[in-house]
Amino acid sequence: MTGACAHAAPGADPAADWARSGVVALTGRAGGPPLVPPGRAASVAGELAARFAAVTGVRVDGARLLSERAAFTGHRRRGAVSAGGACRLLPTADGWAAVSCARPDDVALLGALAGEDPGEDPWPAVTRWLRGHTGADLAQRAAMLGVAAAPVGCGAVAPAAVRPGAPGQPHSPGAPRPLEGLLLADFSALWAGPLCARLLGLAGARVVKVETPWRPDGARRGNAAFYRLLHAGHRCVVLDPRTSGGRDAMAALVHAADIVIESSRPRALARFGLDAEAAAAAGTTWVSITAHGRASDRVGFGDDVAAGSGLVARDPDGSPLFCGDAIADPLTGLTAAVLAACAPAGGALLDISMSDVAAAALGPAGGGAQPSVAARHDRHGWVVDTAAGPVAVARPWRRSRVAGDAAATGEHTAEVLAELGVRAA
Repeated sequence: MTGACAHAAPGADPAADWARSGVVALTGRAGGPPLVPPGRAASVAGELAARFAAVTGVRVDGARLLSERAAFTGHRRRGAVSAGGACRLLPTADGWAAVSCARPDDVALLGALAGEDPGEDPWPAVTRWLRGHTGADLAQRAAMLGVAAAPVGCGAVAPAAVRPGAPGQPHSPGAPRPLEGLLLADFSALWAGPLCARLLGLAGARVVKVETPWRPDGARRGNAAFYRLLHAGHRCVVLDPRTSGGRDAMAALVHAADIVIESSRPRALARFGLDAEAAAAAGTTWVSITAHGRASDRVGFGDDVAAGSGLVARDPDGSPLFCGDAIADPLTGLTAAVLAACAPAGGALLDISMSDVAAAALGPAGGGAQPSVAARHDRHGWVVDTAAGPVAVARPWRRSRVAGDAAATGEHTAEVLAELGVRAA
């Protein structure tokens, strides 16, 4: 990771941290033992949480954040099918690939990938196509079509988790500013960006969630209690950048914001009239969270991104299995919150790649294709043998009750626009 704020002293035994995180319970085949993932993502999450607490005074259990969604949804380990069911690990001509079908349009996109009409179930056609094509073929075609898919990586190299910003605006640790009272405009959706906003909100930032009329946050269709956990107490506006009034309102909100979080590709933001580099140069902390970095047009979600980076468990025969539940999302959200909290007052553009965050958590040696350590069952349940002795495999755990409700779509549009001095479109 770039910048002193993203580093912390090495933590405890990674296997023990994994066992306590709830992720092990979500890793492995449904009928088999829980598996310990490779690398040290649970330890990294704990270190990031400790750094966040040191800067903001807000304490969270970083390792437990990695499995928190499953505590609400009840998802369990499913081997080569993701915990949420939207992503699958499938063999290619030269290895394995992770392919997601999470959005309403993805069935048609996967049909285009496979070159045939998939009907209502795209998986048979995709499976046939992958067996006759390499991982490189998939990566090229998925990027062209906007499919969230990637060949499974070996995790042999851990790149920087955060890229520098625009020329003249590299991220520098500097002296972080207090978050209390800062205005945060959250254009992101799903999990990573909203988790970052939630943590910064707990530290005192005033969060305004931004949605468009045609694309509300897809997480609204998911578990309501988990959505509320991430968004309770945040105001919500709906702005339409297809109109001059909507573009003016977006520009006014960004101009007023101290922190902006978004998860869009730069060309999409440009169509909205938003310029991340200019905002950072003017003093805004701009948090850009994408699947593969701002320079890439590839799309991805937490499960396929993690698998593509090599963050997968392995069966004894070497075949990959999903690690936790969309683990790249919470790991990235926590990373982004720490970096934003550490950003200096002079502005910064934080280019945060989910794939780089996941790969960096594997460490320099990577995960390779070695079989994963399996938990064993004793009279108390599943345990992982660690250097300090057996550690019980924890179940996913949900945080204590959250005060307040999540705002309805557009509930505070008029109120926020009035504060900004902008007329409603």
